[in-house]
Amino acid sequence: MIDKINQVANINNPKKRVLFIITKSELGGSQRFLYEFTTRLNPQKYDIGVAAGPEGNWDLLNRLNKKGIKTFKLEYLRREVSPLYDIPAVFELINLINKFKPEYLHLNSSKTGVLGSIANQILKIIKLKQYKKMKLIYRIGGWAFNDPSFGWKRKVWLAAEKVTAGFKDIIITESGPDEIQAKKLGIKPKIEVKTIHNGIDALRMEFLEKETAKLYLFKNIGKRHGKIFQKRYSIGTIANFYPTKGLEYLIEAMRILKNTDFNLIIIGDGLERKKLESKIAEYELKNDIILAGQIQDAYKYLKAFDIFILSSIKEGFPWVILEAMAAKLPIIATRVGALEEMLENGKSGILVESKNPRQMAEAIKYLLENETVRQEIAIQTHQTVLFKFTMEKMVRETEELFN
Repeated sequence: MIDKINQVANINNPKKRVLFIITKSELGGSQRFLYEFTTRLNPQKYDIGVAAGPEGNWDLLNRLNKKGIKTFKLEYLRREVSPLYDIPAVFELINLINKFKPEYLHLNSSKTGVLGSIANQILKIIKLKQYKKMKLIYRIGGWAFNDPSFGWKRKVWLAAEKVTAGFKDIIITESGPDEIQAKKLGIKPKIEVKTIHNGIDALRMEFLEKETAKLYLFKNIGKRHGKIFQKRYSIGTIANFYPTKGLEYLIEAMRILKNTDFNLIIIGDGLERKKLESKIAEYELKNDIILAGQIQDAYKYLKAFDIFILSSIKEGFPWVILEAMAAKLPIIATRVGALEEMLENGKSGILVESKNPRQMAEAIKYLLENETVRQEIAIQTHQTVLFKFTMEKMVRETEELFN
């Protein structure tokens, strides 16, 4: 009898079909959101599909497959602008949307936001009745036109965002400043621009205890480099080696603080490795800075650090800061993206200007010399993430858009 009632309920309340599309299948910030959000949606209420391009070795899609979520591999979707790939990518997206027939199309990242909007608009023109009611939601981690790239690229990205904004129903930004910038520049969707902050389950984070984390890191670092680095203090960051992460300015800060009793550990990798290695060698900082490479589930080792630092030039709402807050670390970060919303300067963190090695160096020196301040900031960061930036809030606010 109960089974028959459930069958009737399913007929009267069919699942909502939602297709999520993202450019790269790596494990970056936007991909982290997609994983956390889609794996928390009720499979009795939603029929979910996630599609991504090949960059990132399909890491995101492989993880989602293990959770039983439908995934689609897109051959032509790439991060860089290229007519050779972008035109076929639009037709690839048209075919996927037409095949999946979503009620809600959820686009993530700048490239997908532009190409996905064009593909969706073409479908609406060709098959107006079938796709007239489909809702297009676009979530942006940080505007591409704010990247530290050539001026003409910024102008192209801004123009593309403004033109395709009219094809979208809702634009989600991770930070208030990005929402304000969108409205100021005339990036106007059909319904609204809305800020939804990222969130985590801070109490469920599985961190290694401080000494265990330090032992693991320095043991493996020692094997890789053939020598022992460990000094009295450890300052750390986790970042892909992209220009937007501002790691060259962090190395400059270390140059100012040369011969002090701490190591800087940078967990990550990327295209800028050779450039960073060259700067480290030029400034004779090989005994002070450690490029630790990629480490799986790097957040688990955060407690190995006495201070966490983020030197980014551009950010949305960085997950790694939420993780550092959950790990009860004192944090130094640049005033970009949502950082001023996440950290209260002098209370739950120290904020410095981006591209300013001198300020970074002064902040590091201040915290290392003031243990009580470090402890007080660590307590405040943890309280903030526990009560303000929760996973439940992020999921609830995003899911409300599917009603």
